[in-house]
Amino acid sequence: MSKQKTIPLIWNSIHTMVALILLLLFHLFLPQQQILALPTGSNKNDFSYMKSVYNASDLPIEEEYDYIIVGGGTAGCPLAATLSEKYSVLVLERGSVPAAYPQVLSADGLLRFLIQVDDGNTPAQRFKSEDGVANARGRILGGSSMINIGFYSRAEDEFYKESGIQWDMDMVEKAYQWVEETVVFRSDHLSVWQSIAKQALLEAGVGPENGFSLDHIVGTKVGASIFDEDGRRHGAVELLNRGQLANLQIAVHATVERIIFSSDPAGLSARGVLYSDSKGKSHRAHIRDKGEVILSAGSIGSPQLLLLSGVGPDSELSSQQIPIVHPNPYVGKFMADNPRNTINIISPFPLDPSYVQVVGITNDYYIESLSSKVPSSLLPPSTLFPNATFPVDVSVATVGEKIVGPLSTGSLRLASPADVRDNPVVRFNYFEDPVDLARCVSGMRKIGEVLKTESMDRFKLRGLLGGEGFVYFGAPFPVNPSDDLSMEVFCKTTVETFWHYHGGCLVGKVVDGDLRVMGINALRVVDGSTFNRSPGTNPQATVMMMARYMGLKMLQQRSPSK
Repeated sequence: MSKQKTIPLIWNSIHTMVALILLLLFHLFLPQQQILALPTGSNKNDFSYMKSVYNASDLPIEEEYDYIIVGGGTAGCPLAATLSEKYSVLVLERGSVPAAYPQVLSADGLLRFLIQVDDGNTPAQRFKSEDGVANARGRILGGSSMINIGFYSRAEDEFYKESGIQWDMDMVEKAYQWVEETVVFRSDHLSVWQSIAKQALLEAGVGPENGFSLDHIVGTKVGASIFDEDGRRHGAVELLNRGQLANLQIAVHATVERIIFSSDPAGLSARGVLYSDSKGKSHRAHIRDKGEVILSAGSIGSPQLLLLSGVGPDSELSSQQIPIVHPNPYVGKFMADNPRNTINIISPFPLDPSYVQVVGITNDYYIESLSSKVPSSLLPPSTLFPNATFPVDVSVATVGEKIVGPLSTGSLRLASPADVRDNPVVRFNYFEDPVDLARCVSGMRKIGEVLKTESMDRFKLRGLLGGEGFVYFGAPFPVNPSDDLSMEVFCKTTVETFWHYHGGCLVGKVVDGDLRVMGINALRVVDGSTFNRSPGTNPQATVMMMARYMGLKMLQQRSPSK
């Protein structure tokens, strides 16, 4: 019997259940990895920023600031810290503080909030795209950096070349370093599974071996993390401590409902925002002369707020009975999400759970892996291995791929009735572009080569008729990977999210090269909604860098010498 034959599973009906079980159990059994801090990093959570945090209900009904930042997330926190060096800054965050959800501060709570039921008071707001794929976005001070898997890696060269922004690469390097000095740690001690995965990638030809690197380099490398050696998370929220806390006012439980505009001889300008607190009371925050309103609410929140404020396609705004302030047909368009496709293998021997430390990088796709534990009672019946016995908990090794780009895009529109608290309707159109599908097929074939390596032989079990093969938890690897059609079907039917969605306020379509909203004064968007591709293997490094970078540019533009 072929080594590649697998146990029969009713995959189509249990696909979602298996994915959720894996994620849930992954966080339940996650160990604390030994991580070595970068030279200037700290391994203790710094809550100094709490001196500047207020419940929105305690703020004045009306107040003025130099800058108003909507969204205290992965971009909003470093941007606020930078601008506060010279000016007063109000940060409006709809979620609560990390201390309200202690589990987000520990690796033991990894991914918990991405899959739990959303009762409106969790640090992750879940949504399902029209493609039928479950997703989530941050709803906590620190944003998605407080609920993600923590992997830190810089963007590839192509990102800078194709972003539409004229980057000063010296400033880019300094902005990255500013982030890394505070919240980034390096791992020199790999878990058993991460070591096996690294060796298997190299055996499968994903080379060269690049050791540890923060940079995006073709080959196999060990990346950094925002988790320290004690398993504590250091998200973007701690970058607030790099600012002038006396100039910062951070409001939590503050839901921004719309942007306030005015029109004068200088043209249409943002003048402030209208927001509500947890008690339903309305507040108005205004900007002073030469100040700005900055949207950093992410790829869902920023285009959504523009639409709710009357900036967007006139036909869509009219259909929602929203007064048109400034028509722009591209708001909410070019939404994209990087598809994730995985193979999960039951290990014949115990594996310590691990989060991502190693990545294989090619020009078309990236391969990452993790390990987790699953109760054996959840395993499906096996006909290929009917006599196999498993302990109470079994180890599962997961190998997954993310395609570069992607090229496929969709759109975002307001739900009806239009309310900022409701998730908008999003469609990503996974694999609509044939290049994306071809990249997925290529990536999955490479995973097939990984499975055939000597390093992976130890994961095979002896079944009927003396044959050996893997026991899969979830979708088995296709029997005939050389068949294009079966591989394409596999990619489409097993697609999930990498939580790396972007777009909706693209450079050159909605904002200019300085991220100013085109046609409106004193209004910018600084977050991943401006990206036309997902940067690097994991985007959080670039989002934090860009926020620091743009903050410095704004300070330069407002300098008296200018």
